[in-house]
Amino acid sequence: MFTIFPGMVDGFASLSLLGKARERGLLDVRVHDLRSVATDPHRSVDDTPYGGGAGMVLMPEPIFAAVEAAAPPRPLLLLGPGGRTLTQAVARDLAVLDGFSLLCGRYEGVDERVRTHLVDGELSIGDYVLAGGEVAAMVVLEAVGRLVPGVMGNDASAGDESFSDGLLEYPQYTKPADFRGLTVPEILRSGDHGRIARWRRAQALRRTLARRADLVASRGGLSDEEQRLLEEFPAPG
Repeated sequence: MFTIFPGMVDGFASLSLLGKARERGLLDVRVHDLRSVATDPHRSVDDTPYGGGAGMVLMPEPIFAAVEAAAPPRPLLLLGPGGRTLTQAVARDLAVLDGFSLLCGRYEGVDERVRTHLVDGELSIGDYVLAGGEVAAMVVLEAVGRLVPGVMGNDASAGDESFSDGLLEYPQYTKPADFRGLTVPEILRSGDHGRIARWRRAQALRRTLARRADLVASRGGLSDEEQRLLEEFPAPG
């Protein structure tokens, strides 16, 4: 990863699941400081844009130099608004690669020659503006890193979450079974794992229809089997 704030990203990647995975050798996260290759006394990495305008632009020289010195795994992806949107499917695609690299933009962006002659593509985490790519890089690290086998401990967890199959996750409950008169559904305490699995699927479908109907539409709507599940487990009256 290439950034002008290496401590921000490296600190994040050293905590929680990602940090434990790095310690165990499951994840190899390397953070490169773009300022480390700057050649002037001020370690400058940005300058004013040709043609005028507000803000500063990251210069091509330090970015090219940092990438060429590190020879990072490809693809090298620029984090920016023009890229492919990060989804669970994209995260899965990145997780199975032998490696990939991220370039964090800053200020008004990067010199266009970086985009056209250095990086292999762009990646976006959504249609909003951030001060730089570091926060986006953390999102990518979290979304992709947890899909690497062994990182989560129970690999089944990653396949049982929101967006894993185009649906939101079903409701989750834990102890106590009765909290202030609010009880855990009886079916989850029944021990009938086949029926529990069907109930959970029905709840995931119902929750997605209520909160993110667009996800169901993008899957082509409900299948006959899914419709039968909703009929088997009707919504509470």
